[in-house]
Amino acid sequence: MYSADSLDRLRAVIERWRQDGDGVAFVPTMGNLHDGHLALLAEARRRAKRTVASIFVNPTQFGPGEDYASYPRTRQADLAALESAGCDLVWLPEVEQMYPLEQPFMLKVPDSLSDRLCGASRPGHFDGVASVVLRLFSQVRPDVAVFGEKDFQQLVIIRRMVEDLSLGIRIAGLPTVREADGLAMSSRNAYLDEDERSRAPVLYRVLIEMAGSLANGADFKALRAASLAKLEAAGFRPDYLEWRSAGHLAEVQPGEPSRLFAAAWLGKARLIDNVPVD
Repeated sequence: MYSADSLDRLRAVIERWRQDGDGVAFVPTMGNLHDGHLALLAEARRRAKRTVASIFVNPTQFGPGEDYASYPRTRQADLAALESAGCDLVWLPEVEQMYPLEQPFMLKVPDSLSDRLCGASRPGHFDGVASVVLRLFSQVRPDVAVFGEKDFQQLVIIRRMVEDLSLGIRIAGLPTVREADGLAMSSRNAYLDEDERSRAPVLYRVLIEMAGSLANGADFKALRAASLAKLEAAGFRPDYLEWRSAGHLAEVQPGEPSRLFAAAWLGKARLIDNVPVD
């Protein structure tokens, strides 16, 4: 596995692959890798001959008082995991390489995509996500990039950005990778203590129950109130619980694909999840 901490090194390796006619698939990460990340890499390997992963904790997607400083950083373990998983190249930029200007250029995500769900609770978060992903795409220049459906709002925004800016990159979404008890894999699960970890799967179970009830014609408002009560009884502090279009995150229209979205605090961890509604 190659590693690169300079843009020249990154592009030199990728250029050699391009000269050989090899396609490139890309998986951006913030490190502290788990099996969910490695599933993204496995999907990338299925889609192209060469795979690139990045490890970069992006400061512009963290708001005031959030966990940028304490976000788990486990570089050596991450590098070992990527190599074992067959990654061809890992990109390891520093903040100064990603944001070389004192006043960096930043994208503004349309309000129709960013003022709801996680965006309502984390103002500016998706501007930071879009800005760093665009930088990474410009640096790596992949044919395809793979993102997890756990961060479904992010996936929708990245797809729209690629379409709007004519980037010519295929965006692949991978279904959420879960623990055996249903909890969506996340680096922030490490914030859960033993008791909280035992209760954390309730979030997924509540969403699955809601999805089944909605498919059978249940009233969403009544179902939402009952589900929020279940979460609170399990010790969660719900942030939101919404039923939205899977394509554009607006209110659901009859006949279109839709998903349930939820975020809730459990101790120090803010957990997010989503499930499709048939």
